Amino acid sequence: MPKLPVIKLLTGSLFMFNSRFVKMELSVLLGLILALSMCGFADFSATCDEVRADTLRLHILANSNLAADQQLKLEVRDAVLQSFGSKLGGMATKRQAQNFIAENTPAIKALAVKTLRENGCAYDVAVSIETAFFDTKQYGDETLPSGMYDAVRIEIGTAAGHNWFCVLYPQICISSSTGKSDYTQKQQSAIKTTATIKFAAVEIIEKFKNQIK
Repeated sequence: MPKLPVIKLLTGSLFMFNSRFVKMELSVLLGLILALSMCGFADFSATCDEVRADTLRLHILANSNLAADQQLKLEVRDAVLQSFGSKLGGMATKRQAQNFIAENTPAIKALAVKTLRENGCAYDVAVSIETAFFDTKQYGDETLPSGMYDAVRIEIGTAAGHNWFCVLYPQICISSSTGKSDYTQKQQSAIKTTATIKFAAVEIIEKFKNQIK
């Protein structure tokens, strides 16, 4: 029959073994949970890539931050959206919308200049299609992830003032929109998610990618 110290030693060893086994099980379980979470995030991140690829933004820069210049920016915005918004709403794809804008760049510039002149302003206007970084932005119950987007850029005067940006295609922030979304069901699910931590993680990753380019 084993002596008491030996029994204590065996019991203690068994307890230590069980503790290590439990810790190992917990580590495996936590690793599995993390892996599953990362898989979910990877899928979300991939969908964000699709959203960016299928989106055409609008970026208008005012001449300065003076109240008058900021108001002129809004006048140009309203004129452009009123004249071209409904036409863009009829486009089936972002590529079609982008081609339409490229073909009508002179007309957009002429309209912006006309709007400025009607408001007694002699500023020049530059219109181009750019690829630029945008921060996470919420429009109603939809959130566009941060990252690089194609955008129609309208520069008024020196373009040194606060900017205004929205989405030309799909028309999720144009008041004249019919409410129909051209995003896929998966994309709609992603941009309507309330998991802000996912958008925050995407923004950190996208900003890092943008900085190292």
